[in-house]
Amino acid sequence: MRRESGIGNRESNKQVRAKRRSAARHPERPSIPDSRFPIPNDWWASYFDAQYLLEYSPIFDLARDRREVARLIDLLGLPTGARILDVPCGQGRHAHLLAEAGYDVDGLDLSRDLLAHAKARGTGRTLRYARGDMRRLPAKWSARFDAVVNLFTSFGFFLLPRDDERVVAEWSRVLKPGGVLVWHGGNRDGVMRRFVSRDWWLADDDTMIGHERSFDALSGVLTVRSTWRGRRSGGEREHRIRLYSASHLAEILARHGLVIEAAFDGWTERALSRRSGEMLLIARKDS
Repeated sequence: MRRESGIGNRESNKQVRAKRRSAARHPERPSIPDSRFPIPNDWWASYFDAQYLLEYSPIFDLARDRREVARLIDLLGLPTGARILDVPCGQGRHAHLLAEAGYDVDGLDLSRDLLAHAKARGTGRTLRYARGDMRRLPAKWSARFDAVVNLFTSFGFFLLPRDDERVVAEWSRVLKPGGVLVWHGGNRDGVMRRFVSRDWWLADDDTMIGHERSFDALSGVLTVRSTWRGRRSGGEREHRIRLYSASHLAEILARHGLVIEAAFDGWTERALSRRSGEMLLIARKDS
């Protein structure tokens, strides 16, 4: 059930320039027709598959993963052996490295495809993967974890806002008193400030990927249409994600006993600002 769902300015300027240089060498970018397809309310149940992995292959990079996990470890300040839940964990990019660093890690995701990739990378006594819905975490996990991490814009998938709130309630339930939540994703304020309605890039196998985006200001929902054209296949599909501002998300977290202690401009050490396209929030559960 992961991950990054087409936010327009999610990447650095350097990455965007690199993509556009690559696309310029392949001028026959995919056309994106004006027609629209109905988006299933449970689009997330089937979206995170092999095509998703191909689509975002340019930013699934081990060096990047290691930098992000190093930042996580610094922010969490937890001792070796602390219990961490990565939800949704996707293909285990962060969970695996956290376990390598000496933590006791559980990863939960709904996608069978992504979980298969995660398990193929390795499991062990301190790294376990389970399939499940993040709105309903296992009952036995109550007050189990020292930290919960929700990374790579893996929030806001559900049709109803109350389901997003159910997710937050579950995070709070499974955290120990004094436990820490790390939330990373798109910042509505920053995304809207530099909204990118259309872009394209090459996947690792030279498949051309195109994204067209629209945003509904009343609901806060970003709709993303993906189109791909490759040597062996082509297709198109749509998905949606609800974007949150830091202040709105802080209110939701507070209702469930999670108080934000720090807010950063993505993975950097800079403080969150209205210009930040991504935000990384550190919240602590009431003791």
